[in-house]
Amino acid sequence: MADTVPVPAATDRNLTYIAYYFLIACYAVSRVLQGLPQHVPLIVTVVLHMLPPLLFALLHGRILWGWRGILVFFVICSFVSGTVEKIGIKTGFPFGHYYFTDAMGPKISGVPLFLGLAYLGMGYLSWVIAGLILGWEQRDLSGWRVLTLPAFAALVMTSWDFCLDPVWSTIVRAWIWTDGGSYFGVPVSNFVGWYGNVFVVYSLFAFYLRRHARNEDVGAISTKFWKFSLLFYGVAVAGNFFNLIPRTPDPVVDATGKLWSLRSITGASALTTVLTMGAFLLLACIRLAEAPHRAAAPSNCS
Repeated sequence: MADTVPVPAATDRNLTYIAYYFLIACYAVSRVLQGLPQHVPLIVTVVLHMLPPLLFALLHGRILWGWRGILVFFVICSFVSGTVEKIGIKTGFPFGHYYFTDAMGPKISGVPLFLGLAYLGMGYLSWVIAGLILGWEQRDLSGWRVLTLPAFAALVMTSWDFCLDPVWSTIVRAWIWTDGGSYFGVPVSNFVGWYGNVFVVYSLFAFYLRRHARNEDVGAISTKFWKFSLLFYGVAVAGNFFNLIPRTPDPVVDATGKLWSLRSITGASALTTVLTMGAFLLLACIRLAEAPHRAAAPSNCS
């Protein structure tokens, strides 16, 4: 059975909530700074961009899955994503041909340490958002759910990269697509690879949960617990709009020498955010608001 942590006592719960608010505020600052690259060293923005989601996932996930559960998620996510990224850098499969610059900080075998941290934090949030939308935040992953939830969560996670990859690659140049690509310098294969990568991560973890999670403990978690994850994800959604802050130069050039309009890239980032991440956030909020009514409604099933 999972080392599931019971709902904290009032004092511990209040301290946990304060920690949630602090991490959300730190992440909000990082998103503002991302729109002001000329005023703050990029590495500062990168650190603030990656660490708060990681710590939030650790604190939030230990209530949902227990310490062992969230650590298992971290291990699976780190191992699979790190391995796939290393393969991708050397072979071009499954993402396309690319390499990371020094903008992302220290690297291990060519893969930035902070990139792995980004997988952990946003990977956790995307899983929670997907579970809320499907109404399975309190359901066992039995039967077809063990693959359906990973499939949908992978879509939520990939939408995050879909909204931001052209900004971080073609504009910020944190990584370089050596052959360019049709999506503002990013190849479409990148998103196919991203989906496959995170689907494997989520599937492995889903099979772990099916065997080890104790569903009855999740039912004691308050609605406010889920609202913190929605708030954090909401900051991620709102933060994408800070990319619209004017910056120079315009246009920008990708690795193949092709020119792209900076305003077109940031405008597309904002638009795709509304239609993907924004839509997921709205659906999750609606489902969570309806949850008490669903629980109170009489079942029509015999």
